[in-house]
Amino acid sequence: MRSLGAELATRFLAGDVVLLEGELGAGKTTLVRGILAGLGWDQEVRSPTFNLLHTYPSLQPQTVHADLYRVKSWQGIGIEDYLEDWLCLIEWPDRAVGLVPEGQAWRIEIEFEGDGRLVKLLGPSG
Repeated sequence: MRSLGAELATRFLAGDVVLLEGELGAGKTTLVRGILAGLGWDQEVRSPTFNLLHTYPSLQPQTVHADLYRVKSWQGIGIEDYLEDWLCLIEWPDRAVGLVPEGQAWRIEIEFEGDGRLVKLLGPSG
C-alpha cells in the first residue's frame, strides 16, 4: 500500500480532495503514508483518528489528512478551510457528504480480496 501511495502522489495537486473508502484495517492510513512519502515526507505519519486532522504544510502540495471515523459529519472540524489550496486526504468519506460537489473529488476504494487488497482509483468527473 505504501508503494502504491507513493506512485499515486504524482497525480494529486493542490485543491484536490481524495476520499479514501474501506473497512477498518483495509489500509487507508498506510496508503496515506505512501502518498505523503511520495510527496517527500520522511517523518512518522500517525492516524488522525483522535485529532481528526493532521497537516503537512511543508509539502508540495501542502497536505491535510482527515480521519472522520469518530464524527458524524465533517462540519465543525475546519477541513473546509483547506479545500482550495491544499491536497485533502479524507478517510471515511460517508461522513464528508456535502463537503465537495458530487464528482469533484478523487475516490480510492480499498477492499479485502483473499490475502491482499483490491484498490480502485476513480478520478473526478467534472
